[in-house]
Amino acid sequence: MINVEIDPRILEVCPATQIGLLRAQVVNGDTSDELWQEIENEAKAIAQTYELLAVNQRPAIAATRRLYKALGKDPGRYRVASEALCRRIIRGLGLYRLTTLIDVVNLVSIKSGYAISGLDADKLVGDTLTMGVGEKDEAYCGIGRGPLNIEGLPVYRDAQGGVATPTSDEERTKFTPETSHVQININAFAPEMPLDEAVSWTASLLEKYASATCFETTIKTFQ
Repeated sequence: MINVEIDPRILEVCPATQIGLLRAQVVNGDTSDELWQEIENEAKAIAQTYELLAVNQRPAIAATRRLYKALGKDPGRYRVASEALCRRIIRGLGLYRLTTLIDVVNLVSIKSGYAISGLDADKLVGDTLTMGVGEKDEAYCGIGRGPLNIEGLPVYRDAQGGVATPTSDEERTKFTPETSHVQININAFAPEMPLDEAVSWTASLLEKYASATCFETTIKTFQ
């Protein structure tokens, strides 16, 4: 299991931070109709449960937004990924059907409220991920976004640089059709879905839809 460290500045704002860690061998591919039906069912539940202006009050989303503000980032401009997904659903825009790995992460994210970092483990450099704070002019290419200003965002870095934020993961370590080894970090800056349930559910989805094997899972605490 990869080692994960965290900047004290993040723990000062969110002292109860926990990170659910999962690593596995997988087979990526097109999202099956069965998985997509699970996503549509959960999207329907989200749309029936939350109004647009209330979704950011979900505990996991609200805590991440508070962290952004404390670090000097506008969470209305740089939305937490789980919030952005839920907002699309509530506005009737739907979600994009992508690949199995991406859609599993999106499903867990909208149900749990947690921003999730989904990384191709074979593209990570070194044996440690450190969650720190983005610096001014730090190079970072968000998936589908191009250069992203991560100053003031919580950011995971490997030995080469930034790989994930709660707003967008980095192009360098993104899932591709060839991804066969995943590192998934479920970022719980405050509790919503019990984190052990989120981790075990993610594992079960990967086993069912991505033929996952060789699981390593743990929950990292910092208190």
